Amino acid sequence: MVPLAIGAAILLLPVPDGLSANAWRYFALFATVIAAIITEPVAPAALGMGGVIVAAIAGIVRETPAQSAQWALSGFGNATVWLIFAGYMLTLGYAKTGLGKRVALHLVRLLGHRTLGLGYAVALADFSLAPFTASAGARSAGTIYPVIRHIPELYGSRPDDGTSRRIGAYLLYTALATSFVTSSMFVTALAPNTLALAIMRQTAGVTVSWVDWFVGFAPVGLTLLALVPFIVYRIYPPEIRRAPEAPQWAVEQLRLMGRMTGKEVILLILVLAALGLWIGAAEHIEPAVTAMLAVLLMVAFGVISWDDVTSHAVAWNVLVWFATLVTLAGGLVETRFVEWLAGSIAPAIAGLPLTAAVVAVVGSFFFLHYFFASITAHTASLLPVFLGIAVAIPGLSPTRWALLLVYSLGLMGVLTTYAAGQNVIYYGSGFISRRAFWTLGIVLGTFYLVAYLVIGNVWMTFLGI
Repeated sequence: MVPLAIGAAILLLPVPDGLSANAWRYFALFATVIAAIITEPVAPAALGMGGVIVAAIAGIVRETPAQSAQWALSGFGNATVWLIFAGYMLTLGYAKTGLGKRVALHLVRLLGHRTLGLGYAVALADFSLAPFTASAGARSAGTIYPVIRHIPELYGSRPDDGTSRRIGAYLLYTALATSFVTSSMFVTALAPNTLALAIMRQTAGVTVSWVDWFVGFAPVGLTLLALVPFIVYRIYPPEIRRAPEAPQWAVEQLRLMGRMTGKEVILLILVLAALGLWIGAAEHIEPAVTAMLAVLLMVAFGVISWDDVTSHAVAWNVLVWFATLVTLAGGLVETRFVEWLAGSIAPAIAGLPLTAAVVAVVGSFFFLHYFFASITAHTASLLPVFLGIAVAIPGLSPTRWALLLVYSLGLMGVLTTYAAGQNVIYYGSGFISRRAFWTLGIVLGTFYLVAYLVIGNVWMTFLGI
């Protein structure tokens, strides 16, 4: 009843000036779906599908039935959706061959004395891949997650028997949270970053090199990387903090597993090949296509069977959920609701003191990501508008304004279960509860933004930007 009441309350309000009645109705529907995803009276995928179907039948986004059907199915053509699906298949391959368990055991052997040490290990693993992996989804969901997903069960931590908080919830959420820090650190660590460069150049005449991007964010990024595993350890603590016997146990388990099998070797070659294409050929081959090719070759070489693919209910469920969310978020742009909202914010910012204006512009840009299921869509829709608003405010250079906005793109992915592609996989693991995901999202999101604005502004002043 709560989501329905929220939607009804919005519908009963007068349509704001400058906004069409259809756009206002669509916003009411979108708010209802998001409120339902938060409270989760039924499965999120069913909620997303329900919202798309209602909008299509009512003709809120597009007028004719054929156009509405085309819009309703558009999310299933999104590359990130299929990258997520492929990530689940890679995880399945790690599980079936035992390669995931083998790599996890090696990590435990080296760093398993303390849970906090494992937290820093996954953060450093993401950091080491970030400069070379243009897709955060491929890096975190396709490479990091399939390996660390096997670590919790080595400590008796599982998502379905009340033991998720022993170590699994902490470890997976730390991996997810740090992936957003690294996404902002390097221009090549997140696909929308390169789009942002083009928008900066076209809108404000600002050009930034790879080195300039890294140097401008390095103090913020390195500080957050040093703090996040510890902060999550404090606010979302694991039940197992120390396991001095774990490394020796891992050594014994590795001995019992014996040498790598042929299928493990094949899977390792396929994963390394995919990683190589993600790093070196992202401009020529979409990362999602690379991932799906890896899945096809896994089937061809018998690592997994086609029946494994078709029967993986969790993967198909997540595919439907995220595809419908991408469609619903796109509807906000298509009905021009996002454009109206951004334009409505501009007059409120005009005339504010410079510090307040920075907080208002960057804060609004950051938290409006609650309306998006894609950082790329957020960048394409809002960055030109907010950059145009920002550069008209005196006191800061266009370069400073542009960097203040674009550095937040990676960080904003922490906010919701649908804010970025990898979120869906980590949430779908079952280790992190719905309530924890939303609560940690707003807490860490606010912390990221405050730390970024404070450290980043001081550093940019020092650099003379």
